Amino acid sequence: MQSLCCGRGRTMATKLKKITLEVPDDVLRRATAVTGQGITPTIRKGLELVAASGAYAQLRSLKGKIKFNVKLSELREE
Repeated sequence: MQSLCCGRGRTMATKLKKITLEVPDDVLRRATAVTGQGITPTIRKGLELVAASGAYAQLRSLKGKIKFNVKLSELREE
């Protein structure tokens, strides 16, 4: 097990799985150039973004289905 940072100084113990990938060289080169990191952190970041997009899609599907009894003007006063 390894501890991975999950934001705001918190960590979470995570089981790691070793995988072998075949990816186009140009895609990997461009991705690592964008992240400024090595292959492993770049792949992890990509997987995290894919997983997050699924969560965002679920949240978007709730649009208009949840009613809030809070006024924005009252929140701004606090």
